[in-house]
Amino acid sequence: MSLIQIRKRSLVVETVLHDGGPPAAQPLRLAAACAVVRNPYAGRYEPDLLPFMAELRSLGALLGEEVAAALGKERIEAYGKAAIVGVAGELEHAAVWHEAGGWAVRAALGEPKAIVPAGMVVAATGYRLMVPLHYIHAAYVRSHFNTIEVGLQDGPRPDEILFALVAADGGRVHARLGGLSTAQVSVHDGQR
Repeated sequence: MSLIQIRKRSLVVETVLHDGGPPAAQPLRLAAACAVVRNPYAGRYEPDLLPFMAELRSLGALLGEEVAAALGKERIEAYGKAAIVGVAGELEHAAVWHEAGGWAVRAALGEPKAIVPAGMVVAATGYRLMVPLHYIHAAYVRSHFNTIEVGLQDGPRPDEILFALVAADGGRVHARLGGLSTAQVSVHDGQR
């Protein structure tokens, strides 16, 4: 029997037309693809989480393709990942998503260079988590440091986990703080 039992999924797309300044020439779009799954280890300690992490790769692929399709794979410039574990679980149950979700979203986008930033927490049902995003080819492009909120009013329940992959099709609408620009990124800047 599979360790992955999905109760529900959601896809949210936000469009930012301006952020207090003039309207953007190109509105920013952000998306979050989420799945709420049963936590197979809720209420008990499991020493070996690797089978769960391996099975989550298929969920990662599903959510990665969904978020890529929502914004247009070729348009995505920023990404992130998140997990909210219900209170009968532990933080390590969220950490399985680092590999499973991170590699999946990178694969969906053609293997960009930067690490996928993450937010994770153990929390009560209905908790909302701000998920960090950054540029897909270099982690230190300031214009693309951003966040998107994920969460569902009825999840995760105590014995569930909400997993999310998030993306944006550009940097902040009114970014103007300098630093490394997308045009300046070189092959060696992926993790820098």
